[in-house]
Amino acid sequence: MSFQQQLIVFISAFASGDEGGAIRAYSFDPQAGRLVHMQDANDIEHPFFLAVSPNRQQLYAVHATKFGGDESEAVKSYRIGPGGQLTSLNVKPTRGTASCYLDVDATGKTLVAANYSSGSVVALPVLENGQLGDPSSFIQHAGNSVNPSRQDAPHAHCSVISPDNRFVFVADLGLDQILTYQLDPAAAKLTPGFQPFVRTEAGTGPRHLTFHPNGQWLYVINEIGNTVTRYDYESKQGILVERQTISTVPKGFSGVSHTADVKITPNGRFLYGTNRGHDSIACYRIEDDGELALLEIVPSGGKGPQNLAITPGGECLICANMPGHNVVVFRIDGEHGTLTELGSPESVISPACIMILKPVSP
Repeated sequence: MSFQQQLIVFISAFASGDEGGAIRAYSFDPQAGRLVHMQDANDIEHPFFLAVSPNRQQLYAVHATKFGGDESEAVKSYRIGPGGQLTSLNVKPTRGTASCYLDVDATGKTLVAANYSSGSVVALPVLENGQLGDPSSFIQHAGNSVNPSRQDAPHAHCSVISPDNRFVFVADLGLDQILTYQLDPAAAKLTPGFQPFVRTEAGTGPRHLTFHPNGQWLYVINEIGNTVTRYDYESKQGILVERQTISTVPKGFSGVSHTADVKITPNGRFLYGTNRGHDSIACYRIEDDGELALLEIVPSGGKGPQNLAITPGGECLICANMPGHNVVVFRIDGEHGTLTELGSPESVISPACIMILKPVSP
């Protein structure tokens, strides 16, 4: 595989500038399964979640001088150059604290962000030059749920745009709800959906969600409950119908663990979720009806698996062990969905998010 055919992998090192915070760019050959460091963007504080524009020309990153403090955090826009070189374009506020998730719509005109500590969701317009405009839509969540230490207030943990580009689904850990907003991408505007929200089981704390490639099923990983829940997705009105909930930890496990991320292979056959505390990756087969069947639960190769990414061809899964300060590559068995660790872990300071893209053709 030539360099031009290799993938570029961005990994955010969640730290202040003085402590090595940066967005690190790597080349990655899915056949060899090896990350090769190329360069860093150091002009950012506490980079957390990342998102890439549909045309693969811009990267967006959470930027926070004091992550989770009292002041509004921000999103920084970059132009992606050769070899993963990042050139800063501009910075805009998220109007919230502990901003923890970003997504860009299919037209590339709207970026949405979830603010965890302050419990809100915001939409920002993307200008023609890739820069971000001022926030154009802001919605503050309200309420709480049954766990007084984790759910005394709203905590929006992710904001994912539906495959049909019509809705934004927000997992709010503090409310035990998946909230639905209609999306007007041209105006970067959010309005409550026909079904404003669905409740998850009390105390489970939904964290991240992802759609199946067929666009008909949605899977939510629940941080406090250590489970994954599947929903049917009715796209006409953006309605979710709960169908199944399955554990992410072994039967009989009694330790402290909290899930983090959930990803599906591009062919839609396998799903993976991370357990922080148990420090493992739960692997599932997705049946023809969308139900999950547990395949295995394997060590993540480090402490606190925070984020996952799967290569576009489905050959490899990359896991960021945030408090373990390393990134581990696994080979995905294409027939059975099981994982095999490849090579040695890559040392990265507090890796928080992994974003994979193919280089733009010359």
